[in-house]
Amino acid sequence: VAGCGTDKLSTGSIARTSGKPLESMSAGELHNATGALGQSYAKNPNDKRMATNYAAALQMDGDADQSLAVMRKLAIALPKDRDVLASYGKALAANGQFEAALDAVRRAQTPEYPDWKLVSAEAAILDQTGQKDDARQLYRKALDLKPNEPSVLSNLGMSYVLEGDLRTAETYMRSAAQQPNADSRVRQNLALVVGLQGRFDEAEKIASQELSPEQAQANVAYLRQMLAQQNAWSQLKDQDKPKSATN
Repeated sequence: VAGCGTDKLSTGSIARTSGKPLESMSAGELHNATGALGQSYAKNPNDKRMATNYAAALQMDGDADQSLAVMRKLAIALPKDRDVLASYGKALAANGQFEAALDAVRRAQTPEYPDWKLVSAEAAILDQTGQKDDARQLYRKALDLKPNEPSVLSNLGMSYVLEGDLRTAETYMRSAAQQPNADSRVRQNLALVVGLQGRFDEAEKIASQELSPEQAQANVAYLRQMLAQQNAWSQLKDQDKPKSATN
């Protein structure tokens, strides 16, 4: 489902070739955009915006290893850039290197002048390792530093999705989507959490603001199938349970 998940390398990445957000592209469009971004990146690999967008595209296109290689090279070129180090930490986490990810993000942080992006990045990494309480504490710290930041609100919502608390998740996601600077991924995450609660028409309406009607319908169809499958497994488990004895 497009837009699922906590904060990736960057949100709202725009493919320079089409002007369309990467998050709104079909698989074929994303693959083509990744190739085009790669050609531009090769001409200037130390361009921060270009490298970060290319790394985000690679990650979304399923190439986490190359995405990490791009961000590692950029982090070496710009060792004091907090945005770059936050993205590098996220790339390490996406590659399953959680300890290295936390180390990269924490070393980049300065306690006397904390950066909300680094705080949020650390929270997202902790969430992926199951440390939800610590993660949520850091998300709230990031919101103290940057009130109503939609990417942080959305990630906090996704933390509750991972726990299965969809109602609380929706509260944070709606707040995120209502912010004037909310991007495509934030709204798609809202569509996801609404759909997971079985409100498919509403989810499709939200998703269709960002995606083509075909993509929105495909996403909702996938959610329906996933939830139906989940329900079928639950019924099978219930049938397998020993029935309680009656007098």
